[in-house]
Amino acid sequence: MSLTVELTKKDMRDVYVQALLDSAAERDDLVVLEADLTNSHNTARFGDAHPGRLVNCGITEANSVCVAAGLAASGFRPFLNLFACFASRRAFDQFFLSVNYAGQNVKLVGSDPGVLSQYNGGSHCALEDIAMMRAVPGLIVVEPSDTVSLYHLTRQLADCDRPAYLRLHRKGGAAVYGVDEEFSLGKGKVVADGTDVTLISAGHIMLAAALEARDKLAAVGISAAVLDILTIQPLDEELVLRYAKATGAVVTCENAHRAGGLGGAVAELLAREHPTRMRMVGVDCFGEVGTVASLMKDFGLTADDIVKAAL
Repeated sequence: MSLTVELTKKDMRDVYVQALLDSAAERDDLVVLEADLTNSHNTARFGDAHPGRLVNCGITEANSVCVAAGLAASGFRPFLNLFACFASRRAFDQFFLSVNYAGQNVKLVGSDPGVLSQYNGGSHCALEDIAMMRAVPGLIVVEPSDTVSLYHLTRQLADCDRPAYLRLHRKGGAAVYGVDEEFSLGKGKVVADGTDVTLISAGHIMLAAALEARDKLAAVGISAAVLDILTIQPLDEELVLRYAKATGAVVTCENAHRAGGLGGAVAELLAREHPTRMRMVGVDCFGEVGTVASLMKDFGLTADDIVKAAL
């Protein structure tokens, strides 16, 4: 697909919109909803291409979920874009009941999760969203790590007949994967092989930190495998177990709370199937104001923190 060549040169939100455009060109039931964040998500492009299929619900996050549920009940496939703090904390009851409990095919997109909220501050720093969404029975929870994985997984979500939560990084996300890489919902990727410890990451900033940590560990004679989990729920249990058994040590790396997040998912699996030495690199506090780099340092999410956990 010639389009994928361009994916290596764009911000993640632009690639996300392109995936929506390409899916909407193939199916006329796909609609996009915003809660006054059209500029933040660059979805005006979608409205220009498909007039009448972009709905701005205004600053009514919880109600916009109900609008999306109503559209889904009427045969549409809504993608609703909110900041992650509002998608999780503010609209959770509506998403849980009107979408998931009711079995409506809505894709909820939470942008700028965790430290990516930066100067929007502690109130907007959604670190608990993974834990909340993992608690919803049967919900698909996805966190792409680069522009290429985001494009393909968004296209697959558009064709999927189940509710899902997509953790969207709006900016950055330079391509890690080649343009011919294949992706599947529910399947992770081996980004780098190793024999002594397994680093399991989610999202582009933590994958970058894990790869940097791998280099630092190699400098002291430790071989680290790096897994990009991509779909947090359902977890790629076969991949996690295979590497846990091979290396005997696991470190999870996430831009989220350790409790109930990716670390929780991996710990639950290992406790049940193959008890393994494990550490979690994640957050255990409320959010703050700052740059991504400063917040990663303050919250213990850097490559050096991953190295320390691995050691």
